[in-house]
Amino acid sequence: MTPLTVLGAQLLKDELHQLKTVERPDVIQAISEARAQGDLSENAEYDAAKEKQAFVEGRIAEIESKLASAQIIDPKALPQDGRVVFGVTVELEDCDSGQQSRYQIVGDDEADPKANKISFGSPIARALIGKMAGDVVTLQAPSGKRELEILEVLYL
Repeated sequence: MTPLTVLGAQLLKDELHQLKTVERPDVIQAISEARAQGDLSENAEYDAAKEKQAFVEGRIAEIESKLASAQIIDPKALPQDGRVVFGVTVELEDCDSGQQSRYQIVGDDEADPKANKISFGSPIARALIGKMAGDVVTLQAPSGKRELEILEVLYL
């Protein structure tokens, strides 16, 4: 099972729809037009279209597989007991610098550090999962040990 948030699953479904209804027909059209130009052995447009077709079909298969094995988790439906689990948003404070940050713990496909979404398999998420608001966790970072206090666990 691959864990996904509700939003992550919807984004994959949207991408799959785009690939099947727009990208795939466009590629088929491009191949058709390239074939009409004659000799395929030296036809760069045909080769490019076939490469794109392989990419599109591969991505469709990948997304369908992920969705078929996905366990979709809605953080709003989880027991709101203050525990850090998959899908929650966590507010943290660095005990040394006082700097605060907020992360949502998501699946690998959804992870986007720039959007403050971290994979459940990342070192920070692994250190946080199972902890409660008020707990302090020690994290081994490349720059050395960091202590982070969990300020709040949000089920958004």
